[in-house]
Amino acid sequence: MKLSVIIVNYNVTQLLKSCLLSLQKYIKEVEYEVIIIDNASTDSSWRDLIPEFPEMRFIASEVNGGFSRANNQAIQSAKGEYILLLNPDTELEGFYMKDILDFADSKRDFGCLGVRMHDAEGAFLPESKRSVPDMFNSFEKLFTNFKKNNSKSYYRNDIKEDEISEVEVITGAFLLARKEIYEKIGGLDEAYFMYGEDIDLCYTFLINGYKNFYYGKVSILHHKGESTIRDEVYLQRFYGAMQIFIDKYYKDSKPLQYSFLKAGLKLRHQIEKIRLK
Repeated sequence: MKLSVIIVNYNVTQLLKSCLLSLQKYIKEVEYEVIIIDNASTDSSWRDLIPEFPEMRFIASEVNGGFSRANNQAIQSAKGEYILLLNPDTELEGFYMKDILDFADSKRDFGCLGVRMHDAEGAFLPESKRSVPDMFNSFEKLFTNFKKNNSKSYYRNDIKEDEISEVEVITGAFLLARKEIYEKIGGLDEAYFMYGEDIDLCYTFLINGYKNFYYGKVSILHHKGESTIRDEVYLQRFYGAMQIFIDKYYKDSKPLQYSFLKAGLKLRHQIEKIRLK
């Protein structure tokens, strides 16, 4: 088995169906499996997809333990040499999976790979290629709309959208990795319930000597935001995830950056809460 596609579903049955149809349509010349784990959805309509996609494996989690935990659970039974973490609100857009896997095979120290993403209106999603958060690019991300076309900033504006390049961070909406290496570095950190776990995973690959890649030659459609309710729970999880990251990597080794980032996150969180009200 070359590839295991891992999808965590939560109350997005119609988006999930479109995602699965795109996999059926576009993955050719590759032996693969699809594992869908439902994270205790309150909407049980996802079960209607089981007879529609009999070749795919569906798992029902009894509790919603978060994105990281669900992926790690599903990966335990994956048979593929590679795993592809894929959001249910995405759709493949071409017959490029074999090319991507061939590219990964050609890289000796391959960590993970992401592709170019765009939304339903065709707008490029800049989180497709990113830097690891630090004191400088985090200030830019949290408090300004400052963007230089050739800037090596948080969003790697120095890399063209259709380019292939090494990057530090790609998105968990489409993240390809070797299963053996993923398990060797410990997989997704289950301290993250949602958000931030992809940054942590990418950084973990880097500090263990592996290289991450942005493969901008191909794209996926990402219905960004359609499965997310932006309320106080969202804000708590998002900014809480960023706090977990800086606690883990900066608190002891980079105290100045840690203090700056902690204050910046707290301030930005308060600003967003005021906006909600």
